[in-house]
Order: sequence, then structure tokens, then C-alpha cells
Amino acid sequence: MALSVVALLSCRTMRQNLGRPTRSIYLGLVCLSLTLHLLLALFCLSVLQTACVIPTSSSSFSSSSSLPRTDTQDHQSVSYSSSSSDVSSSRKLPMNPQNDEHHKLNANTLHQKGKDSVSGATEKQKKVIGAGKVIQKVKGRSKLEALFNHPLYNLPHPELKEDDWLLRVKASEDARDTGSEEEESEDAIHDSQWQSASQEEGYDKITWTSDVETHPPWLRFHLGISRWELYNRKDPNLAPLTHYLATQRILCAVQKTGGTQLKLLISFPNYGKALLKPMKQTRDAETDVNLFYFSDFERHNAEIAAFHLDRLLGFNRIPPVTGRLINVTAEIKEITTDHRLSRTFFTSPVGNICFYGQCEYYCSAEHPVCGQPHVLEVSLAAMLPDLTLAPRRSWRSPWRRSYSRTKLAQWEKDPAYCDTVKQTPPYDHGTRLVDLIDMAVLDFLMGNMDRHHYETFEKFGNETFLLHLDNGRAFGRHSRDEPSILAPLQQCCRIRRSTLLRLRLLCLPGFRLSDLMRESLAQDPLAGVAPLLSELHLSALDRRLASVLRVVQTCQDQHRDVIYNDLEGYEEEDDQQLD
Repeated sequence: MALSVVALLSCRTMRQNLGRPTRSIYLGLVCLSLTLHLLLALFCLSVLQTACVIPTSSSSFSSSSSLPRTDTQDHQSVSYSSSSSDVSSSRKLPMNPQNDEHHKLNANTLHQKGKDSVSGATEKQKKVIGAGKVIQKVKGRSKLEALFNHPLYNLPHPELKEDDWLLRVKASEDARDTGSEEEESEDAIHDSQWQSASQEEGYDKITWTSDVETHPPWLRFHLGISRWELYNRKDPNLAPLTHYLATQRILCAVQKTGGTQLKLLISFPNYGKALLKPMKQTRDAETDVNLFYFSDFERHNAEIAAFHLDRLLGFNRIPPVTGRLINVTAEIKEITTDHRLSRTFFTSPVGNICFYGQCEYYCSAEHPVCGQPHVLEVSLAAMLPDLTLAPRRSWRSPWRRSYSRTKLAQWEKDPAYCDTVKQTPPYDHGTRLVDLIDMAVLDFLMGNMDRHHYETFEKFGNETFLLHLDNGRAFGRHSRDEPSILAPLQQCCRIRRSTLLRLRLLCLPGFRLSDLMRESLAQDPLAGVAPLLSELHLSALDRRLASVLRVVQTCQDQHRDVIYNDLEGYEEEDDQQLD
């Protein structure tokens, strides 16, 4: 710019001494110089702006192996024996990863007419999955990390015996049928490596090994289930499992039988399965106060939030759940083998792809599930082991509601109802009663009134934990609390000491439950679209937690034997620090 000023001064001097033609030439040169200086300045500014642009998700996430991968990237695949009798003895992973031919973009399976829309959906899915993990990556040490480092979340576990595991991989000598010496020597040479005999179209044909480290995430989850918990919070398999659910290619989708509302059973190429619940209403839609609990929609984000809340409470009794964006056309409509489901697909007047399936309630053209136009938010929950391998028993909850608009259940009419329950097996001994009260606390915090049954694994008998399944009707109302959900605690005045101490801990400013839930849910892939729970729902958690502690305090004021001590060696002073 200084050169431009000098040039202007020189121009004035030359005007006085030179003729008109000469002045015109010099004036043109000065104008040219000014133009060049302006162009140079603009170029410099553009360079500086380009250097500050944040990389797109496709470039920034593909370079880090710690961040989620999309379906277009390599994944190790596994095969699963179709015979249920030897599943636990022959589940193995490949020694060498397969190529990624079957992980190409789902848009390749679409008709040409919807190709552009589907491609856009895939890009959106990649960005959302990446966004959820970035939040987790940049947090560093946080309230969530501090909570899980607290002694209450690192208590010693009893030593597990062989019978305390739900499933075990059989050793080669146990799994081998009696045969010739030649067959036995061949088995020894191959060290139990086995090629899947499955000829089903689409499933991976992979060699499995007996090495636990090579098992796929879903199988590690199954093998990690014990008598006392569904998973260990410190299990390094949890992150790969949720990533697997959020990114694995969907091979098949069929409607799951049973239940009152639409849900799908998803199959993956390595024989893994997941339970899908679709988005049916927006996150901020609050249930109408005039609706009964059994008339409410199920919510996909409630399933996700319930898993995170159960983990924060230290229960570990809900199967891992993650959010995902799927393509309704490519990942359901065009691959389903369920003819009843496929007949319910239609295109809405605004061009969205919709379906409604067949179920007892809300499966009609008036209550469709629709993509935008193809993209749909869903929750995916890891499936429990097949019932042929690990049978479960369903128990009717003693505090089950009447599911009638006019009638009341017995517990709603009898204040001394718990005295009868305490004398009834299996609530008359062991931990079953406090297990049920744990579940009531969880349900009250998330406003779930739909707990009519619960399940346990038959193998463990009555000495085991309760499965907290089917939480889709939770988080429906934030403006109103339902005290009747706490009836087991109010009527029995009994609670685990570990549960009470954790509830007190979650009331402290450094471990506020709403803050922990906000941080934990930010790790889910769908947090890249919008927060899984609104701030009103998060603040309701703090309010309800205070209500639970008030009920416990009332019980302690009126009764002596309120606390069930399950913490041997945990000092009494620790209780006082949390008061």
C-alpha cells in the first residue's frame, strides 16, 4: 500500500512537467499498479481463510482408528454355526480379514430413481456417527470419568466360578465327538480351526478359531454375561460392540413377533443380531397428560437413554443400545424377507418412504414410520443369547398395573401389600426384593410406568440379577413425576446400601446426575443430530433423584431395618460423607 501512495505523489509531480500524452501513459501505469496491489491483497486473504477451515467429517475421521468407521470401511466378519447344539463350542473368528466388497455403500442396492437421495442419506449417516465420537474424544477427564473412578464403582466382585457364567466355550477335547485317531490328530493339527458350513446367502463364510480375542463383539458380549451382571463396565468390548451396532452392514430386517408396537429384528453378515426400534415422534414431544401409560408410543431415544442411565446407576442390567441413522429403502424395504412387512411400505404425499408393519397397536397407515425421505433414526439393542442356548424365565411383577382405565391393582388399594410379597417366594429370601426395588428406582427416574414383567436367566435360578428390558415408554413426560412407580420402595422400605450410596453420590454437585447423563449421551452417534434428551428431561432426573432420597429418609425415620448391606468392608464413614 505504501508503494501506491508514492506512485500517486509521483503522478502529481509529473502532471506539472509533462505533456498530455505522457501524463496519460503514466496515469495508466499507476492504475495498473493499484489493481495489481488489490489483487495481491485479496489473494492473501483467501489463503488465510482456507487455512482456518475445519476439515469435513469424511477426512478428519477416516484418519483416526479410534473413531467410528462407516459401512464402507473394513470390518472383521465372523460366521456362526446353524446348529444350536454346538454353538458354544465352535464360535470362532477368521484368522484373516475378508475384503470389504460387502461393505460398499448401501446406495448400490437402490433403484436408479432414488439414487441421489440415498447417497445423501449415507453421507449424513457418516457425519452423524463421527460427530458422536468427537464429543467423546475431546472431553478428556470429565465428570463421567471421575464417577467411574470413584470407589463405589470399583468395588471388588466375588470370584466367579464355572457355573456363574451364562455361556462358556468348550475346550477341544470336550467338544470333539468320539472318532478315529486320524480325526483326532487332524483336529489337533488345526487347533480347532473350523470353516463355517453355512450356505445361506449373504452370510460370511469365515474360518473361526477358539481364541477368545478373535470373537466378534456380539459373541464376546454373550460370553461375558455372568450370574451378577449383564456386562462388566470395564469390559473393553463395550466400545467395539456399540460401534459394531452403529456401523455394521445390515443383511436382513424382519418384524419381531410379539409385543404391542412395531420393532424389527436386524441380522448382520457375521450372525450378529440387534433389536431395532424406529423413531415415531420428535424428542421434545411430551406425552399427552390425558393418555394412559398403555396408550403411549414407544421412543427410540428412551431405549438409548435407559441404557446410559442404568449404567450410571451401576446396575449394568440393560443390553448395550446405540442410535443409528438407517436408510429405510436400502436397509429395510429392499432386503426384507418378511412379506407382511414389505406390503406395508408406501410413499407419502411429500415423497417420504414409510411403513407400518403389523402389530397389536399403532401399526396402521395412520401411524406410519417415515424416513426423510429415506433417512430414519433408530435405536439398536444388542440381542441376548438365543433362548435355545440360554432360556429365560418371565416373572409377573408384584407391582404390575391393572392395565385398565377403571380398575386398580391390589397394591394400589392395600398399603400393607408388601407384607404379603415378603412372604411369597422368591421375595422371601435372597436379593430378589431389593433387585425389584432397584428396578423401581430406575423406572421412577425415567418415568416408566410400563413394567409389567421382568426376566431372569433360568440357569442361575433365583440367585441372579433382573433384566431391565423394554424401556421404550420411558422419558415420556418431564413436567410430571409419577410417585406410584416408587410403590415397592415406599411400601417395603428396603434398599441396597450400594444403590443408596450411589444415589447420594449422584446428588453431589461434582457428580450431578443430569450432567453425567448429558455427557454420557453425547457419546451416542445420534447426538450429532440432536441431544438424545432435552434439558427439561435432564433436570427432571435431578428432581426425581431428590424425591427418591426423601422416600428413603422417611423410611429410615419410621423403620430400623431399611438398608440391605451388600458392601462388606465399605466403611460407615463413607456413608456420612455422602449425606
